[in-house]
Amino acid sequence: MKTHQIELQISAVGPAQYPGDQLPEIALVGRSNVGKSSLVNSLVGRKGFARTSNQPGKTQTLNFYTIDQKWRLIDVPGYGYAKVSKKQRADWGKMIENYLTQRENLRGVISLIDGRHQPMELDKQMVEFLRYYQLPVLVVATKTDKVPRNQRNKINSVFKQQLQIAKNEELILYSTVERYGQAEVWNWLNQQLN
Repeated sequence: MKTHQIELQISAVGPAQYPGDQLPEIALVGRSNVGKSSLVNSLVGRKGFARTSNQPGKTQTLNFYTIDQKWRLIDVPGYGYAKVSKKQRADWGKMIENYLTQRENLRGVISLIDGRHQPMELDKQMVEFLRYYQLPVLVVATKTDKVPRNQRNKINSVFKQQLQIAKNEELILYSTVERYGQAEVWNWLNQQLN
């Protein structure tokens, strides 16, 4: 596994704090505890760099990770976390929406969905939102190593149907434990960044 240089450049809550350069960015979106930090760590080959937690709702800012000094992964706060106030959820929603719809550096979005379950309504709404704004989307089904091998094709067909994944869109089954899906995600990243 290739190790990449990674640096947490800034944790931001609004445009005034975003980096001012022109480095291309890819955002990671998904429900709380879907595995965004684990995906970051496995992609760059650095265990424990992006902090993972068993407690949902830990990421409360947009975390700008610079990769190889060439581009950034943006870890976005998880949606659907109920143990915060309605006002805080609304503030996070506005922060996320502003970033996804107004950031010129943004080249695409990886939408992470827990592969152990069918996509929830919020997952479907997020994918539809990203399509509405014509952002390139990669759907990644996480934690699929926890699903028996003979059930993984079912994840593929159910996700494609429920999320209405078109022929020009991709769905990747991903496991940070069994380490599959990584090459496919890198392929997609390279297409968006070049």
